[in-house]
Amino acid sequence: MKRTWFIVLITVFPHFVTAADLPSQVLDLTGWKLTLPYNTDHPGNPDERVAADLLQFQHPRSFHVSQSGRGVIFRASCDGVTTRNSNYPRCELREMKPGGKANASWSTADKYRHAMIVSLAITQAPAVKRHVVCAQIHEAEDDLMMIRLEGKKLFVERNDLADVPLDSNYKLGTRFSLKIEATDGHARVWYNDQLKMDWAVSSEGCYFKAGCYTQSNTKKGDLPTAAGEVVIYQLQVTHGDR
Repeated sequence: MKRTWFIVLITVFPHFVTAADLPSQVLDLTGWKLTLPYNTDHPGNPDERVAADLLQFQHPRSFHVSQSGRGVIFRASCDGVTTRNSNYPRCELREMKPGGKANASWSTADKYRHAMIVSLAITQAPAVKRHVVCAQIHEAEDDLMMIRLEGKKLFVERNDLADVPLDSNYKLGTRFSLKIEATDGHARVWYNDQLKMDWAVSSEGCYFKAGCYTQSNTKKGDLPTAAGEVVIYQLQVTHGDR
């Protein structure tokens, strides 16, 4: 019997991989935009990827599936490009409206509930300034509140108000869950299913953020290769009745 042999040529495109390895196969990214810690010829300064792009996107250093295949790694090194109003690099998701083309914007005073549920671990922090932000409610002009790690101290930061402690001895790599909710003029945070914050606050133009926002740079004494890193295993945002 005559055998016919076929040679299959596979072309590998930079930053794109087969569907089984994509972050979009681990997390639902259809309602998000990603800010990356570098500049390319892609729109955004630094580079941004909208929801449609994220379906087929990964980056081997900053945004890719974890070795276990169960989480997505967000990484921002201290030499990364920063957004206009910040001195620090980020690989971070920004909430969008359904369809992923327009920025989400809501009020903490709304009668219906805005909630983000996320399961994650902070896995790396820069050596000198060991600060990493993993989740936020951002308002129109500035962050309203951030989930922040400083050394071993994990807490909710609220700018000029007192911090709200979550874990005084957090160990890098420890997985935890967050539920962040805003409704009726209150912002609430649950840490591992325990209510830790119930804050009366009214703010407009709000949206959720999640990922790695490294709070250091080379001017702080960290090496260019030093980085923050966060692994997200579950991410869900809902808006509606309580």
